[in-house]
Amino acid sequence: MLSHFVETITPIAIHLLESMGILIIIVGAIKAFYKFVLNIITKNNFPIKVEFAQSLTLALEFKLGAEILKTVIVRSLDEMYILAAIIVLRAILAFVIHWEMKEDSH
Repeated sequence: MLSHFVETITPIAIHLLESMGILIIIVGAIKAFYKFVLNIITKNNFPIKVEFAQSLTLALEFKLGAEILKTVIVRSLDEMYILAAIIVLRAILAFVIHWEMKEDSH
């Protein structure tokens, strides 16, 4: 009974987390583009790159959460290797974006 519950709920949670990550990227990109246009028009200097990087980092955290949940429903060792590689790559991306945000804020 518990395994059926996990097999039913986990894919829904994974899709929900993936969708949240995608939505955060889209909203962050639209916001960054809007501020980019404002920078051109008003000659202000909004911190576009830092704000967009924050959105990307947050989205990566949601997508990383979805990848971690996928480990619950993995059926084979080959799938686990692929999933582990994806998790490592996303963690590296989050680290690089976070490092770049620190460098840009200085």
